[in-house]
Amino acid sequence: MTDTQDKPEELALIYDQECPVCTAYSCSVEVDQGQAKGVKRINARSADDELVRKAREAGLDLDEGMVVVHQGKLYHGAEALNIMARLAPDHGFGNRLNRLMFGNRTVARLSYPLLRAGRNALLKLLGRKKIKDS
Repeated sequence: MTDTQDKPEELALIYDQECPVCTAYSCSVEVDQGQAKGVKRINARSADDELVRKAREAGLDLDEGMVVVHQGKLYHGAEALNIMARLAPDHGFGNRLNRLMFGNRTVARLSYPLLRAGRNALLKLLGRKKIKDS
């Protein structure tokens, strides 16, 4: 899903702040300034956040995937990972690796269940609750 706009707008990334891997990813991910003017990082456990409420109202399970809000559209799970990779700048090793690994929709779709399973196992190991249980 892509739309063109005259000026870039802020992009929002809703992620689980209780997950160390999710937090590390959200802190390291960048976007090309021509595509979006920045990344607003939102804790998925913030029940009072307007975008978290919007994602839940849209029926998105935040335990099943992160959410990206870009140009008014919600992207969930593998789609969110893919859009973040496609919006990454060309410079920097991490950005290029992100684009290489997840810029392809098929690769993002096939790898996301493994990433989600790893997140769930890590939360269990750390004794942290899932978002819906907190």
